[in-house]
Amino acid sequence: MLQLEGLLAQRSRGRRRRVDRFVAGFLRNPGLPVDWHAARPLLRPVLRGVTTPSDVSAPLRRPALPFLAEFVVVDHPETMTYVSVDNGWDVDADEVFAAARANLTAATLLGKATEPVVVQFIDDGDSYWTSHLLLDGWLAGLAGQVGGEPVAFAPDRGTLLVTADNSDHLPGLFAQAEAIYLASPRAITPMAYVSDADGRTVPYRAAPGSPYEICVRRAQGVLAAREYARQAEQLPLAAELLIADDGRTRALWPQDGPALLPVADEVQVGESIRPWREVVPHLTEEQLTPPRWRGETWPKDTGQD
Repeated sequence: MLQLEGLLAQRSRGRRRRVDRFVAGFLRNPGLPVDWHAARPLLRPVLRGVTTPSDVSAPLRRPALPFLAEFVVVDHPETMTYVSVDNGWDVDADEVFAAARANLTAATLLGKATEPVVVQFIDDGDSYWTSHLLLDGWLAGLAGQVGGEPVAFAPDRGTLLVTADNSDHLPGLFAQAEAIYLASPRAITPMAYVSDADGRTVPYRAAPGSPYEICVRRAQGVLAAREYARQAEQLPLAAELLIADDGRTRALWPQDGPALLPVADEVQVGESIRPWREVVPHLTEEQLTPPRWRGETWPKDTGQD
């Protein structure tokens, strides 16, 4: 059965085209090209949550940003196919990633903004706008078009929003990105991103006391909560992660017994709430993505008050 509820719930323009492409991908998925010569020009990089896609066996991926990974897909006319680790092309992973990035158009914008503006890139399914954040220097190159140091949001696969740092538009874009992210069946991240000194895309940081500090912390918490929730669907003993309005996160350890705790600002041990730093010495780090720490029993010095 095809799960179309999420796509059908979207009432934006182009909904019919997106549904048709989605269905076509199941009916006519051509799979991976048989050799590297045929595959190379079709490769594209994509940003996805570290716990997705859940229906792909051993996908080729590498860490990209907090809670996000870079995957590679084969761009077919009607759909995309994720490249697996065992793709049979006899080339190393670095070459596959490099070829995928090289196939992006790295399109630039014309014109120049005289004041901070918002530029919205709408993806028709072929542009891979959100993937451009993986290209060194691309985001920084939009400074003239947005009127300042570019800050980007990629809330779902079809939307890339860019404005200037410290502009009046920035608080509203944090809220808009979160709303799109939470509603979209193709969500990527509600966080904001900028370029570092080397042109690489990195998370936007707000200085202590900045008007954007809570916005940044909340976006990080929302992304973490969703990725941990996805991971927990297939992970026994996984503890839940809660997020407060101000973005602070709390791992729940409700019963005295084994649990896999997500990294959080604090831990609720039964009815007692303790800072993460007090609980983590009693835990053992597990090799999981996103990371979790295993506890066997409640720490004696963090018992009930």
